[in-house]
Amino acid sequence: VIGLFFTVFVIVRLMPQTVKNKKTMMQTEDKEEERNLPSLRTSLIAPVVTIVLLALRPAAGINIDPLIALPVGGLCGAICMKQWKNILPSIAYGLQKMSVVAILLIGTGTIAGIIKNSSLKDWILTGLDHAHISDALIAPISGALMSAATASAGATLASSSFAETILAIGISAVWGAAMINSGATVLDHLPHGSFFHATGGVCELNFKERLKLIPYESLIGIVLAAGTTILYIISN
Repeated sequence: VIGLFFTVFVIVRLMPQTVKNKKTMMQTEDKEEERNLPSLRTSLIAPVVTIVLLALRPAAGINIDPLIALPVGGLCGAICMKQWKNILPSIAYGLQKMSVVAILLIGTGTIAGIIKNSSLKDWILTGLDHAHISDALIAPISGALMSAATASAGATLASSSFAETILAIGISAVWGAAMINSGATVLDHLPHGSFFHATGGVCELNFKERLKLIPYESLIGIVLAAGTTILYIISN
C-alpha cells in the first residue's frame, strides 16, 4: 500500500512532463475489431491457469516447470477465447518479443550461479559487520545488492544465499522474505535484467527512453525497502 501511493506520488509530482507524455505509435483498432475482442473473463483464463500451475509447487509440492506452465496457460487461454486459429501467429509473436529476455535469463542464471558458489556472500557479511549495521538491514541490503548484480533474479539469489544467516540472527522467514523482496525492488530494473526489457517493450519504449525511468523506479524501491524494514523494527 505504501509503495502504491508513493508510486502515484512519483508519477504525479516528481516525474517530468517530458517523461510522462511519451507518445507511442500504436495501431488504432476500428470499431469492428473492438466488438470482436474476447471478454474479460475469457481473457483472464491464460494468466490464471499459468499462475495456478506455478503455485502448485509451494502450495502442494507439485513442481511444474515454467517452460510447461506458460505454454499450457497460453493454449488454454487461446481455446477459451476461441482463438485457436491464431495459435501459431501468437506463438511466433510471443517468441519474437521474449527472445531477448530469454537470452538475458540464461546470462543472469549463469551470474547467479557464480555468485552463489563464490565467497561474495562472506565478503558482504564481513563488510556489513565492519560497518556496524543493524542485523535487520542484512535482508534488504542483500536483496538490493543481489538485484544490482543480476537484476530480475536478485530476490531469488539473495534468499538462497542469505537465508541461513537471516534466520540465524532471529528474523522470521516471513519478515526475511518481505525485506529481501522489497530490497530487490531497488535495483531489479537495471538493463541487464529481464524486467527492464519486458516493461520497456510493453510500453514501446526504446532503450534511451527506458533508461530515464530507472531513477524513479529506484526511488520507489528505496521507499518500499525502508517501509518494510521500519514495519519490521516497529513490530519487533
